[in-house]
Amino acid sequence: MHLAVERVSLTNVSEVRVAEIDIYDPEQYLRDVPYDKYRALREKGPIHFQSEASGPGYWAVMRYADVVAVGKQPRLFSSGQGINIPDASPDDLEVNSLILITMDPPDHAQYRRLVSTGFTPKMTQRLEGAIRGAVEVILDAVAAHEEVDFVAEIASRLPLFLIADLIGWPEADRDKMFDWSNRVARIDTHPEDARDAAAEFWGYCADLIEALENTPRGDDLISVLLEAEIDGTGLELMQIVNFLLLLAIGGNETTRNCISGGFLALHEFPDQLAALTADPLGTSETAVEEMLRWTSPILCFRRTTTDAVELCGQQLSAGEKVVIYYASANRDPEVFDDPERFDIRRSPNPHLAFGSGHHVCLGATLARMEIRILFEELVARFPDMTPVGPVERVGSNYFNGIQSFRVRVRSES
Repeated sequence: MHLAVERVSLTNVSEVRVAEIDIYDPEQYLRDVPYDKYRALREKGPIHFQSEASGPGYWAVMRYADVVAVGKQPRLFSSGQGINIPDASPDDLEVNSLILITMDPPDHAQYRRLVSTGFTPKMTQRLEGAIRGAVEVILDAVAAHEEVDFVAEIASRLPLFLIADLIGWPEADRDKMFDWSNRVARIDTHPEDARDAAAEFWGYCADLIEALENTPRGDDLISVLLEAEIDGTGLELMQIVNFLLLLAIGGNETTRNCISGGFLALHEFPDQLAALTADPLGTSETAVEEMLRWTSPILCFRRTTTDAVELCGQQLSAGEKVVIYYASANRDPEVFDDPERFDIRRSPNPHLAFGSGHHVCLGATLARMEIRILFEELVARFPDMTPVGPVERVGSNYFNGIQSFRVRVRSES
């Protein structure tokens, strides 16, 4: 058992209180996200020390206001030492330095601008027709079966299609991208396989980019990155590949987990499913926001202190790990009325599912559109679709990951 240790600084005395509240152990996430433990820690105080299986431990920040505050201070709370709780190897840190999500200012702003034009609300709005068409194809395929795996056949298909299309990934090899992004995302629990998958992805992309270098440019992100320059210098191959890997993981993993978790929430709260089914166009936008709040597809991000700092009354030294728990912040009763209730008409809904500060999710507008359109079409076409099997979850304390569950496509009556 891992023990959570809360250190409270007094005048000249350091008091250590030990509580059996462990939110680190990834195996417990195979059952469900431990929201009861998040709540207990929130009520106990804003910050708590957690031990790791191997590592120095970290400070868990549980309340909404404090999560936001840490996210807004990248110079004090750096992403550069990694965003996962375990410490990265030196080789991983070298690769991470070229990935947008682990960059700090001022580099982050420069690199983010390179791809941000492809994710503005105006640019993504033009994809609405393509998204609706893709949903129709997905649901047509589902209609031929009595039961399907919801994650494999519905939730994962749409984000895979969209991000592959944006990147310019060859259609025949899209299942490879899906497999590689899934495996890389399991870096905390299966580090060797994740590194193997990253190497396979890197090799494929290197060959693909080399084949495209002398071809006419399109409007896909590979073309954008091949043309991009920083201070008059083009991007290195590794920088381009790391951009693509980040987009593949972000476009696939988080959106599909929100879709899967949102569907399960609707069936946990049948009155909310009835409300969405009765008026999908009138309720879908607020329903999406509530699905994002409720599922929190990214449970937490790690930061590392760059200097001595006081956080939530606790004195921290430089080099300490601080983990901000979005999933806890999104159920903070100081911000959300009745936070343990799933309410598709909740408004306002200032959730942190897309992060906060300068690392707020680049693809948020696209993700919202994908989820909205999928549920509008799904409840209209299959209003009686029902979960019929156990939910197989991912043992990750980083992603709110759902591996699979089966659904009955139509009512038996």
